Amino acid sequence: MEISEVRIKLMDDPNERLLGFCSVTFDGWFVIRDLKIIQGSKGPFVAMPSRKLTDRCPRCGTKNHLRARFCNDCGVELDEDRAIKDDDGRAKLYADIAHPINSICRDAIQRRVIESWDKEKVLAKQPGYICTYDDYGEDRIAKLKHPQKAAPARGTPTIRFDGPNDSTRRIEPGQSEVARPHHLDSPNVTPSKLSAESNWESGFDEGFGVGVQ
Repeated sequence: MEISEVRIKLMDDPNERLLGFCSVTFDGWFVIRDLKIIQGSKGPFVAMPSRKLTDRCPRCGTKNHLRARFCNDCGVELDEDRAIKDDDGRAKLYADIAHPINSICRDAIQRRVIESWDKEKVLAKQPGYICTYDDYGEDRIAKLKHPQKAAPARGTPTIRFDGPNDSTRRIEPGQSEVARPHHLDSPNVTPSKLSAESNWESGFDEGFGVGVQ
């Protein structure tokens, strides 16, 4: 497995330890976003994407972040020293969502990301620089790796159905009618339901894993 692309988003404040974010694509197939580039005591290093750890309120059972002093639901005071500590005695407040399982993989990712970060700093000084970190280009990568089949012959009409599982179908010569997707003909599917399902599915087009904690 090889790293096929690294995208960098630089941070503007030079006084902050957070130097930037990055996304790493493997073999043009799998992307991991929101890795952080952080200034450490021995130089910049790469931190894996993570989530906040939580525990449940002893009174009402609501989940709260381990740094919370009071329950978000019932307001009871929580023990400030309830987080599990690592071997160095530091409270474990976050857990990696994705991470390498050996030092060889970690070093390879970090080396490639830091190299890309250095190049991005040079590019950012050039006129017309545009950050591509938030331009999700999986479709573009897929087209480069797997060219699409030949397009329909010129003049061949197409029809597109809106709603969940949208599809575009060709009207073959001599064909006067194109069958609608089965879910659109179901008596149990109403326009409002189709709209809701469409909105629900479209929510995964962008933004999955995006953001900082």
